[in-house]
Amino acid sequence: MEGLEDVPRPVVALPLDFPDGHRIPPHIHKRAQLIYAERGVMTVSVAQEGGGLWVIPPQRALWMPAGILHRIRMTGDVAMRTLYIDPAAAPTLPGDCRVVTVSSLLRELVLAAMRVPPLYDEAGPEGRLMGVILDQLRVLPIMPLHLPMPGDRRLAGICTALLDDLADNRPLEAWGRQAGASVSTLGRLFRAETGMGFAAWRQQARLVRALELLAAGRPVTQVALDLGYDSVSAFIAMFRRAFGVPPARYFRD
Repeated sequence: MEGLEDVPRPVVALPLDFPDGHRIPPHIHKRAQLIYAERGVMTVSVAQEGGGLWVIPPQRALWMPAGILHRIRMTGDVAMRTLYIDPAAAPTLPGDCRVVTVSSLLRELVLAAMRVPPLYDEAGPEGRLMGVILDQLRVLPIMPLHLPMPGDRRLAGICTALLDDLADNRPLEAWGRQAGASVSTLGRLFRAETGMGFAAWRQQARLVRALELLAAGRPVTQVALDLGYDSVSAFIAMFRRAFGVPPARYFRD
């Protein structure tokens, strides 16, 4: 990795494999990245304003602009395939992080890029390959796999506690008593700082965690119970609404 971002090419590729549970400590890149999960699940954390958690399931990717401090946690054996993109080569690409669906075409292009040496001929076939990748990045569908984290100390405490035990079904009123704030105050803060209400945030947190647990091989029934659902059917319905398929099919597809 050292020196790779300084290579005078608009796009450079790096394939890396990691074991289950591996963590990459906080770091920053001067290039934008497309972080593609060929296998396994990655959870990317960004602490700065507008950050939060992004989950990258298999066959999806995270677009990350340059200059963002982040860390990564692996679930399952992970095959990370990363493209490092010079911001000057893609000025119209998004300025924020987002998980995207990777088409069959882009998947094959990314995997082909992993076999390209860093100092490829920009006027040759390998240079044209990288140009097609840049074109494809402009039309990627966004997936709902971002969990925003609030900056307010009281909300941060509630969210951290929930992430430690997502089966906790206490209403916001109970959390308010613990935090020393009214329901109306907490509700207003949740919407202001995360863009969603408390119930929606908890559901999104459960959705994000569900992907990690399913990727680790946890049975669907156990995942539903671990996340506090009253029934497996309720969990499956939530999952299907978010992804269009039931959890048992998600990683097969």
